Amino acid sequence: MQRKTLDAWVGLFVLLGAAALVFLALKAGNMSSFSLSQTTYAVQTKFDNIGGLKPRAAVKSAGVVVGRVGTITFDDKTFQARVTLDLNSQYQFPKDSSAKILTSGLLGEQYIGLEPGGDTKNLAAGDTITMTQSAIVLENLISQFLYSKAAEGKDNSQ
Repeated sequence: MQRKTLDAWVGLFVLLGAAALVFLALKAGNMSSFSLSQTTYAVQTKFDNIGGLKPRAAVKSAGVVVGRVGTITFDDKTFQARVTLDLNSQYQFPKDSSAKILTSGLLGEQYIGLEPGGDTKNLAAGDTITMTQSAIVLENLISQFLYSKAAEGKDNSQ
């Protein structure tokens, strides 16, 4: 009898461990906020450079997650990345809102930041946010800095 009780406790702890691993996997895969009951509306944006932005990345406004990145495709007519934002229906943004790709921390993951505009009409499903700012690529910043320092050194030597 004591052996069966011990087996039941071990089984319970194994199930709890498996549930914890599933939770961590969902959290790491940005799927922890997955919900079938939450309604969203899709808004399009275009960026010259999306850096390391990935589908399911957060869309934030004022630090609050208001949606997720849906799909990322390449527009071969404008040579830009077309990003679909799935915004939660409970959050409405003016039509003249702007979107920019930001990084959490110095080398953290990238997300989209929404800045609300002042228009009286709100974005609807299928609308496009035209005011966008692409991701800042760290390598480009470093090369610009080095180039400007080299130019300064060249001017000072004359």
